[in-house]
Amino acid sequence: MKRLLRLSRMIDGLNELIGRLTYWLVLLMVLVGVWNVIGRYLGRSIGQNLTSNAFIEVQWYIFDLVFLLGGAYCVKHNQHVRVDIFYARWSPKRKALVNLIGTILFLIPFSLIVIFVSWGAVLNSWAILETSPDPGGLPRYPIKTMIIVSFVLLFLQGISETIKNFAVFTGQLPGGKESYESES
Repeated sequence: MKRLLRLSRMIDGLNELIGRLTYWLVLLMVLVGVWNVIGRYLGRSIGQNLTSNAFIEVQWYIFDLVFLLGGAYCVKHNQHVRVDIFYARWSPKRKALVNLIGTILFLIPFSLIVIFVSWGAVLNSWAILETSPDPGGLPRYPIKTMIIVSFVLLFLQGISETIKNFAVFTGQLPGGKESYESES
């Protein structure tokens, strides 16, 4: 179990790093959005085009990255959507069991299905070097690749959560996931 917990820590560390880098993407997205607005109106007033479809698509792509890369980070920090009516009052063992079942039955299979279904579209996008149909638009294949990358990260985080919840449920992490995470 110690090896599995070490693997869990490595996965958690990877998703923590990516999540923290994603914070900065939010700031970048806002700055690009502000430029898109200022550039549009300032450009009209001086008769010059100061923004483009590429800037608009950059803003969309950054939003996509925040959404896609933030998923595993949210699961790691237990910030995903959950109906908390009963869950909040349960013991750590019971929470671990519910999380374990949910992760094994829903999170991991869903991640694998998305990877499997997306694979062909991403390969096709790379094969044709797909670009935006808009004038001055950006290539689409890199952002489509991030669909697979993000669901691989989500799958890995599902593995980590399975390990931690199993350890809590079986009493090998007596302080619960919170004590494990505070050691990291």
